Amino acid sequence: MKSVSLFYLVRVFLLLTLLFAVGFQTWLTHIRTTDWNDALWITIYPINADGSEQSARYIRELSIREFLPVKDFLFREATKYHKTKDDPVTINLADEVKAIPPQPVENGGPLVTLWWSLKMRYWAMHHDSTAGPEPDVRIFVLYHDPEKNEVLRHSLGLEKGLIGVVNAFASRSMRGSNQLVIAHELLHTVGATDKYEAETGLPVYPNGFGEPDRRPRFPQRYTEVMGGRKAVSEHKAIMPRSLKRVVVGSLTAREIGWIDD
Repeated sequence: MKSVSLFYLVRVFLLLTLLFAVGFQTWLTHIRTTDWNDALWITIYPINADGSEQSARYIRELSIREFLPVKDFLFREATKYHKTKDDPVTINLADEVKAIPPQPVENGGPLVTLWWSLKMRYWAMHHDSTAGPEPDVRIFVLYHDPEKNEVLRHSLGLEKGLIGVVNAFASRSMRGSNQLVIAHELLHTVGATDKYEAETGLPVYPNGFGEPDRRPRFPQRYTEVMGGRKAVSEHKAIMPRSLKRVVVGSLTAREIGWIDD
């Protein structure tokens, strides 16, 4: 009986030690990635999600230029908050990943979501196709042929693990919206929260609006990046075509460390 109790205590101690170590490492990572003292190294990993020739061709023709508007957007917005005089991120394009990441369960509970998060972090560690330095944030972009996929699954950004899973269209005409989704999920990984209604997709006033003080309120001319869409009326919002009129609102800036509390 004593040996069983001792074994149990040892197991509990080891588990608590592991949880403390993981929690401490997560805390250190959060501090490092939100102090913005050094540029975050972001690596993009393209994936042919639907196995189509269109997606394969699009990935073959990809270059780093496809993602530079995300870098330019973050630099422009960071300077507005006087957070940095240098680029806040460096973006690298990795080779194509020949595997599909684990898919989250729709409407899953907290334990299901936690289990998927752990699987995703394990999968990401074992499917790193870059030969460069270890990135701070990994963004896996799953490309789909728009002719075969009119609606895509919801994209995700994990703060714990610094991983983004972006569902994107393999189309030149959709580059701007793809870049917005990448920027949105990237900011999730460093602490930004969604600012739109899950049921309708409409940005939430005022923090999801690009111009919350505009009079009259509609139509908005700018999109808040975590609001995701530009509100043109009380019940209608549209996806911007590029990042040129997308902004980081004050609450988002505070969440990611661009505004000190």
